[in-house]
Amino acid sequence: MNLLVVGSTGLVGRHVLDAALGDSKIDRVVALARRALPVHPKLHALQVDFDHLPEDAEWWKADAVICALGTTMRVAGTRQAFRQVDHDYPLAVARLAHRHGTPVFVLNSAIGADVASRFFYNRVKGDVERELAGIGFTAITYVRPGVISGFREEFRIGEQALVVALMLSRRLLPRRWHLNPAPRIAGALIEAAISPAPGIHIVTSDRLV
Repeated sequence: MNLLVVGSTGLVGRHVLDAALGDSKIDRVVALARRALPVHPKLHALQVDFDHLPEDAEWWKADAVICALGTTMRVAGTRQAFRQVDHDYPLAVARLAHRHGTPVFVLNSAIGADVASRFFYNRVKGDVERELAGIGFTAITYVRPGVISGFREEFRIGEQALVVALMLSRRLLPRRWHLNPAPRIAGALIEAAISPAPGIHIVTSDRLV
């Protein structure tokens, strides 16, 4: 199969890319990123400007798209900038891929994604899910992790403190609030792309422990 991966330089995206390149069921991986990626015989890596995506590139047609794009409010700086990365860019990719005949879209979303949430982050995630559902893909999967564990290139002190707290209180917490390792999330994204079922599906955080 041919797989299009978007957001392959973040924590989850790196694991998605590694897993895809090592999976014998995937023949070709097109990865859209803002910086260079390591060379691999199966990988067609493209540095793109997500504000000016090429509309007629042949690689938009794939068997599936996995989108792991995402940022934080601290990195983005403003709500508008955050929404652009977590909402506008995934939808732009989805519309172009669908226009070129790609039937499957898999999104790394978040626990609590809800258009009616009191929290801006969750509302944005809910908005993306709702708008993706209306594009017309044959199969869509939303993978909704909670707190993600794994090595990040940038240090996030608040997130690291939360990871430690969740580790210490693991026995007392419901399974849905346990840490979700990045490789497990990546595995769920890959599985949804390789073995899609028609309709809209949600992989919840308790299945990513």
